[in-house]
Amino acid sequence: MTEPKDMIVPMLEEIRAEMTRAFDEVDKRFDGVDKRLDTIDGRQKSFNNALTADTMMGRFVTGDFEERIGELEKKVEQLIKGN
Repeated sequence: MTEPKDMIVPMLEEIRAEMTRAFDEVDKRFDGVDKRLDTIDGRQKSFNNALTADTMMGRFVTGDFEERIGELEKKVEQLIKGN
């Protein structure tokens, strides 16, 4: 029968090999998760850009109407003063 001292080193080598394999599998899984998160981040940035553009367009449209209303108010005041 082999002595316990002779069994320790091979057993530690086996444990190290198993741990290395397990960590490699975990790394692969994290790579997949990282890819998915990158995709989600890209979509979120696109969505935020779309919201910003929508807000800007709203401001331009609102600003344009406010200018038109201001011009119409001036014209009405001129008409009232002229009569």
